[in-house]
Amino acid sequence: MRDFDLNLVRTFVLLYETRSVTATAESLHVTQPTISYSLQKLRRRFSDELFRRTGTGLEPTTTARALYEPLHGALSAIETTVSGAWSFDPASARAAFTLCLSDLGEISLLPRLMAALPSRAPGVTLTVRPLDVANAAGQLGRGEIDAFIASSLIDSQRVARIPLFSEGYLGMVSRDHPRLGTEVSVGALAAERHVTVFGPTGHDGPRRALEAYGLLDRVVLEVTRFAALPYLVQDGELVAMVPRLVAEMFAADHRVRLFELPLDVEPAQVSVYTRHPHSRSPAQHWLVGFMREVLGQPTSQWAPPRAN
Repeated sequence: MRDFDLNLVRTFVLLYETRSVTATAESLHVTQPTISYSLQKLRRRFSDELFRRTGTGLEPTTTARALYEPLHGALSAIETTVSGAWSFDPASARAAFTLCLSDLGEISLLPRLMAALPSRAPGVTLTVRPLDVANAAGQLGRGEIDAFIASSLIDSQRVARIPLFSEGYLGMVSRDHPRLGTEVSVGALAAERHVTVFGPTGHDGPRRALEAYGLLDRVVLEVTRFAALPYLVQDGELVAMVPRLVAEMFAADHRVRLFELPLDVEPAQVSVYTRHPHSRSPAQHWLVGFMREVLGQPTSQWAPPRAN
């Protein structure tokens, strides 16, 4: 296998993850014909087409799918061994990163990142784009974004998932709600009208809990963003379930009150998604570590008020 070198392994792995000759060429800083030539060598080596062109990009064959895990693992091990030679000095570097966040992420997580940047990486700037869960993995592969944070569990070989924290939920009503106090029973919730968030947010625990307790018919409004909930709740009698971290912010800025839920609600698993280690630049390696350090521990301290 004299003609099978590390560059061919890297080309194969990136083609698999990006599903694009163009994105692979850009990642390796070579021309598209160079990638096409490498792909031809790979095809001859394995006597297989490996990737077929489709309307949405390259589609790996069965052989390519079988090859990905061992080649990806070997490449990751090599890159880990030599990663000590990579350098990125956040104190002096000037770098720009693009992140994708949900509305909750922009409200509760982005301020923490921005507060930590001046002292750790004063030359780093961030651009935030809306989170499109269905296309985020492709955006990563094409180099359009550097990372995204999501509560959805994205099971894709094309991205690396770095867990940050699990987040539970609190109930939220208007401060002037005439019936619900600080201690709420399932029966009390069953008598109320509910608002839920619907969409690919990953925060589907509340809706599943309502369904499990037979309360789904009490949902009278579905919206697409959690940021709308305090405005919908504070001037009426609707009940909402919101992630703990952002619930505190809602309670501080709006006329709403929080309470512990009497339902068993599955927590959301918040994670950073980014490229695999062998595909990250030194700057991206730093970014992932920075996000994990700053965001890895939720700061929710809410506790129900004590009864007099």
